[in-house]
Amino acid sequence: MNNHGRAVACGMISQYNATEPTPAPRNLGLVVGKRIKIQGFIVSDYMGRAGEFYADMGAWLRDGKIVGEETVVDGIEHAVDAFIGLFTGENLGKMLVKVG
Repeated sequence: MNNHGRAVACGMISQYNATEPTPAPRNLGLVVGKRIKIQGFIVSDYMGRAGEFYADMGAWLRDGKIVGEETVVDGIEHAVDAFIGLFTGENLGKMLVKVG
């Protein structure tokens, strides 16, 4: 990272069921020398701006400026595989199971 860089940490789903602590990055000491800021992010910190988000995001979606990605798996018989795929990175965007 550049000096005074900023990194956002959001979501740790890969660690939810970890049985051992994950190893720290080997170059974590650079955080001090480069004066890097690492800050956790959780959506509830910004609930006061929800109305602004919905207005902006709605317009961006309507205008095609943002396009959602999704992975569709056909058949309820593949629902378990789709669920497991969420934790192994087999999906792009939302994971959906198409039934009927």
